[in-house]
Amino acid sequence: MSLSVKDRGAWVATYRYIHVALMETLARWVPTTPEMEVKLVFGSHIWYMAQHADALGKRTHELRLALQHSISPVKEYLGFLDELGGVTETSRRISGMYDVMLPALEVRLRSYLERTDHLMDAPTVRILERILDEEQRMIREGRELRDELPAVGGVDAGWIRRLAATESAVSDPVTPPATVVSAVRDAS
Repeated sequence: MSLSVKDRGAWVATYRYIHVALMETLARWVPTTPEMEVKLVFGSHIWYMAQHADALGKRTHELRLALQHSISPVKEYLGFLDELGGVTETSRRISGMYDVMLPALEVRLRSYLERTDHLMDAPTVRILERILDEEQRMIREGRELRDELPAVGGVDAGWIRRLAATESAVSDPVTPPATVVSAVRDAS
């Protein structure tokens, strides 16, 4: 089953929103993270997230939406992003981003790749393949950071499981296109 242009547009715009949110989360964390090595890794990952959001935002225009258009994910996923963004402890920030968020995002991106038509949606496929490659690098760098700084490596496994369960409890963060259209009409 092939996704419609409207469905693909909603998906890309939602994942653009998620990447912007992750970029902003990392940017908020940098000044309040005391370890310089962690700040440097977060800083380079801000750039990756910005690049990913930009590529997805350019794709939204090709899918009949405004350039750099974002669609907010469903309320439950917004709650998860807010919870992740509110983490204050460096070790939890590292675990939340590199053990929970990015691996979960990989699963969701790969699921989209399995559902979409690779010929009809080739530009999105290329963008997602690049994102997956770079986010794997980010996960690896997050793990290397923990190896270099054992003080930021220990996090309660129960907290990680709970955060991962919160993320995975949302079966699909994309607001259905019909809901987005009616929400826009209701606001006018």
